[in-house]
Amino acid sequence: MRWFARLIMKLMGWRVTHGMPEGISKAVIIMAPHTSNWDFVIGRLGFLSHGVKPKVLIKQESFFFPLGIILKSLGAIPIDRGISAGTIKKITHLMDDADSFFLIITPEGTRKLVKNWKKGFYFIAQHTHVPIIMGFLDYRTKGGGLGPVLYPSGDYEADMKIIQEFYKNKQAKYPENFNLSHQNLSKN
Repeated sequence: MRWFARLIMKLMGWRVTHGMPEGISKAVIIMAPHTSNWDFVIGRLGFLSHGVKPKVLIKQESFFFPLGIILKSLGAIPIDRGISAGTIKKITHLMDDADSFFLIITPEGTRKLVKNWKKGFYFIAQHTHVPIIMGFLDYRTKGGGLGPVLYPSGDYEADMKIIQEFYKNKQAKYPENFNLSHQNLSKN
């Protein structure tokens, strides 16, 4: 299946420029920018081409028959968006019980333009004592992959500056829908 994913990506003109960092078996992977449904397809192919089976959080309302079966087979975890503390507790249990666990979160939370990124990814990583890996898709270069690894320091603002500095030059499919929370970063 890995070869098939690589072939499809190549035919689409995409390449994975940075794979999974060595020695990490559990992490929260943030993926940005996220402005199109194609982000999921391309990202999923990229992970598949490297043999990584990530998990994703999806609102529990999406888990109706037969879609729920498909979503679970793709690594989706149903969540109640109204209970954030319950989500952290659920993810902590899942990570504790697994030898390998990679959770993908899109901090923008939607494909539409948002003023500020959601903070849940940070608190999940901090609570579960796992690193944050900065995943990306860059439509300018048609490259994607996994970038720097950040272990949450507990200083959310300082860590977010590091994270968003990494993403400031990544181009979304729809650039007008991509925004970084810290506007003091200059886009070059």
